[in-house]
Amino acid sequence: MGLLSGIKGSEDIKKLSLSELPALAAEVRGLIIEVISKTGGHLSSSLGAADLILALHYVFDTPRDRLVFDTGHQTYAHKILTGRAGKFRTIRTRGGISGFLKRYESEYDAFGAGHASTALSAAAGMAAARDQAGERHRVVAVVADGALTGGMSWEAMQNVGQLGTDMLVVLNDNQMFISERVGRLGHILTKMLTRGSVQRAVRKTEIFLGRFYFWGRIIRRIIKRVRVLFFPGMIFEEMGFSYFGPVDGHNVAELVDVLGYVKSLKGPVLLHVVTKKGRGYEPAEDFPIEFHGTPKFDIETGEALSGAPSENAAPTYTSVFGKTLVKLAAKDRKICAITAAMPEGTGLDLFRDQFPKRYYDVGIAEEHAVTFAAGLAADGMKPVVAVYSSFMQRSFDQVQHDVSLQKLPVVIAMDRAGIVGEDGPTHHGVFDLSLFRMIPDITVMAPADENELQHMLATAFACGGPALLRYPRGRGCGVAMDPDPAPLPVGKGRLLRKGRDVNFLAIGSRVHPAVKAAEYLKGLGIDAGVADLRFVKPLDTALVKELALAGPVITAEDNVLSGGFGSAVLEYLNSAGIEAGVLRLGIPDSYVEQGKPEELYSEIGVTPEKMAAAAAQWLGKRAKTATISI
Repeated sequence: MGLLSGIKGSEDIKKLSLSELPALAAEVRGLIIEVISKTGGHLSSSLGAADLILALHYVFDTPRDRLVFDTGHQTYAHKILTGRAGKFRTIRTRGGISGFLKRYESEYDAFGAGHASTALSAAAGMAAARDQAGERHRVVAVVADGALTGGMSWEAMQNVGQLGTDMLVVLNDNQMFISERVGRLGHILTKMLTRGSVQRAVRKTEIFLGRFYFWGRIIRRIIKRVRVLFFPGMIFEEMGFSYFGPVDGHNVAELVDVLGYVKSLKGPVLLHVVTKKGRGYEPAEDFPIEFHGTPKFDIETGEALSGAPSENAAPTYTSVFGKTLVKLAAKDRKICAITAAMPEGTGLDLFRDQFPKRYYDVGIAEEHAVTFAAGLAADGMKPVVAVYSSFMQRSFDQVQHDVSLQKLPVVIAMDRAGIVGEDGPTHHGVFDLSLFRMIPDITVMAPADENELQHMLATAFACGGPALLRYPRGRGCGVAMDPDPAPLPVGKGRLLRKGRDVNFLAIGSRVHPAVKAAEYLKGLGIDAGVADLRFVKPLDTALVKELALAGPVITAEDNVLSGGFGSAVLEYLNSAGIEAGVLRLGIPDSYVEQGKPEELYSEIGVTPEKMAAAAAQWLGKRAKTATISI
């Protein structure tokens, strides 16, 4: 690996001469490209941030100085330069290093990062803790431009400006979010890139006016107040930051020089660094959205190695959602769609292209997205907010206070529910059923397959109130698709087969595995039935009662057991005074690490084979107590 073979941390980087740093950056990029081409992962963001990360470790005394990153997927270079180059080939695999930041993985990972807009708040807290302890180390927050659309970032900035503590914010402006940059902030940052000569003229004017004791100061105050309108960098200065930039984020020597200067400054400082997503790998530079999160690919061509799906391949849940939404919106002009900077990831790019005037990308601002939808619904529109399950955790208050409390017909479509695989615990969507089923006046549903998904989306719009549906990542089950989506009876499941010895009560992605588990049990002489409950709220209590009175039942879900679907079944049985043997299968009370979904589901015990084995063992020694869980 050349220079990289001798790098175990920032002390080793500092032993290099300034002229050697570009070569080291090239080696880092080469390793990232080589490994991610074989494993898949977040490529373009990490390539774009490589020079900046190298310069930060060269200038600052890490890990004593704290580097706090927003959006952990930009940090592959950070991992490589901090003693994990030898393990980098294990990234995003079971037992390997994480694709994101983890405090318990390395002392260099000052703060965990999976979602956006957290770095400023965390860094502010670290700076305050340093001040309380009377210490002198530096705190640096590296914030991607997309993260600044999140309200939490601005809450932190106003607090930092008020505190006036020593802290450096590096704005990594790659001129994109995850997809295209949107919103007023993107316009402001773009405007900054062209303001250099005008800014110099304004500074010369201020110096000139400073020579005049009385009226010169008055005019200077007026200029200071109005220049925000013309010089966007002053927004940060008005919030209490000393602003520097923009500077070239790929000129390592310049970065080292500028960082060395701002390092010694007192108070809050913001350094605006301009980078290019995918830097150093032409396919990623040309197609940064496609290489944001990429599958395995051919290095020479940049083409995905998975190849085109066969004609008989099941469609992805995301594509079924997108196509169904377009169908429904073609018949109803009140349907509109909202994304938080994830049009391609959620399938809303199809809606965007068909109905651009009814499409809204609010940037990485999930909380705003939900209340924005509530406002649309309050005045007669039918909005759907499409977002990843793990990102919806941020919007719990908005769903409860702004949507459900007012009984507004907002549809929330949560992609990536359940285990998502290699992205690990920051991205597994395993908490949503527990979070949202506690909220009154909301419909919560999960389709067993892609055909149910299209009908559930129609159901969500037809039910006339808040509705939430969640569905997994990846391809469907290959079931036959009905030609058109149609609403389902709200709160009604379907009995696929009634068993004599035991019945599975399953929801969402665990329905088809439960069917297979019942087949395995048949080979053991156990007659098992399966019910697809479809709705967690309202629960089909009539179906639950029928099966619980017939014998023992097993609930199966891809949500945490605490407060999830199985808990809903137990709560009903308790309130109805029905004594029944209940075995709950689902996500245990611990964070699930990264790995292939089939590996993780097997370890958790909710694959068909593991479900059948657990059922057989439980039935063989079932106690007489009302409730048994494993």
